[in-house]
Amino acid sequence: EADVMWSKRVWRTLDMREKMNHPYYYPETPHNGLMSLFDLVRSGVLGGCVTAFDNPAIDDEFRVKMSAEAVADLLNSVEMYEVEDPNPGTYRMDTVRTTIQTSEIMAWWVKEDWFFDKQRSVMDVRIIGLCPLQAKTDPQTGEVVGYKPLFWIYYPQLRPLLVKQEAFLGQNFFPRLSFDDLLLKRFFSSYVHKESNVYDRTVNSYTQGIEAMYEAERVKEDIRNYESDLWHY
Repeated sequence: EADVMWSKRVWRTLDMREKMNHPYYYPETPHNGLMSLFDLVRSGVLGGCVTAFDNPAIDDEFRVKMSAEAVADLLNSVEMYEVEDPNPGTYRMDTVRTTIQTSEIMAWWVKEDWFFDKQRSVMDVRIIGLCPLQAKTDPQTGEVVGYKPLFWIYYPQLRPLLVKQEAFLGQNFFPRLSFDDLLLKRFFSSYVHKESNVYDRTVNSYTQGIEAMYEAERVKEDIRNYESDLWHY
């Protein structure tokens, strides 16, 4: 930490619908030793290897730990439906259990720190946490109307699982890269939805539409400019 002379905390959104992010989304069902990022995280949390943290929408500081039972209840919902009984004219309540599938995880939040290391004279980044976002759809149209954050995962604790799990890279199956390799090499497409600020507000809270995109690009540009401005050409 003594070598850090400047740092900025940034929150990003990874949209799984973008082609570059497909290695984190597929396969939707584990097979041949391959699984999606969400299936890997779920197996780690339910197996007790990784700790999930609650209140993801308002608390990203990893304060409230969740037990494996609490995560299981979150991922497996129980709903009551009224169905018609075999006897005409009578109805009964039936229980339907649903499990969150990989196909419902349409985005991820990534919390990371950008910093300038004066010892190595380089700008570097460290991922701090990941949060899966479940898509909320309109029951009538089926369109995605929003996202529901499930829980935060502390990235350093998750890394032992990420380094062991290979990712499927589509047409080119030769490079054996793990999920940890993809994230460290910045092999993803994302946009900034928040930066560290005194108001603790997100980009969408003070700008909308195309202006929010310009604001996200400004945050990226500020990081690049800080590094380049340190040098004299």
